[in-house]
Amino acid sequence: MDNFTKNIENVISMTQHQSNAGYSPLAQVRAYWDALRNGRLMPNRTEIDPRGLQNALEYSFIVERIAPGVARVRVAGSHLGDLTGTEVRGMPLGSLLNSASRRQISDTLEEVFETPAEATLYLSTPKTLSKPALEARLLLLPLKSDLGDVSRILGAIVARGDLSSAPRRFDIDRIDLQPILTPAAAQTPAETPAHTSGQTPGQTASAPVAGFAETAARFVNRPKNVSPSVPYLRLVKDDREQPGQE
Repeated sequence: MDNFTKNIENVISMTQHQSNAGYSPLAQVRAYWDALRNGRLMPNRTEIDPRGLQNALEYSFIVERIAPGVARVRVAGSHLGDLTGTEVRGMPLGSLLNSASRRQISDTLEEVFETPAEATLYLSTPKTLSKPALEARLLLLPLKSDLGDVSRILGAIVARGDLSSAPRRFDIDRIDLQPILTPAAAQTPAETPAHTSGQTPGQTASAPVAGFAETAARFVNRPKNVSPSVPYLRLVKDDREQPGQE
């Protein structure tokens, strides 16, 4: 049995507190996934440990790619079951959505698997006579399978509002897709400054080449209006005793 399912029965439902819980479980799942990948594009499915998702296990799930644009739920926390009103294992992830949004979830799944990318979907369902309006967010993060292909997704979903009226199906209001890069790939090359003094872009400054520089003239402090050929100090009269004078 998949290790992810071991603690599912021990998870205490907190759906009655959803109005105050916010979407923090999504951030916890995202942080756990990012810590596991440790500089790689993504972690492996076998690295997922339910104990690492203890505070968000109720909202988490794993899906498996079974066809282009189609992924079925392998294991899931209780929150997904509260939304569907049934056992979700084996169900396509697209069954959470109304028919008008299923093409969008299909395209998004392919982006997550193929790019690879992480996706956050903003969901809503309108109020009806028998059911209140709901808002939800769905997080999708790719995983590698045991064979090394990208065919699993670690996901999380959090819905806010009254969950007593199940099943609920959502429309997609917005999708945020972010291609995944390793830290090394995310570093961009330093920008080359604009060239100056005849230097072409990308060319680094070099030391002066010997033979092309003139020797600097020595600075001499002279009074103004004095020709350089005239000595600065001249002997006008010499009162010293000359040899042979008495």
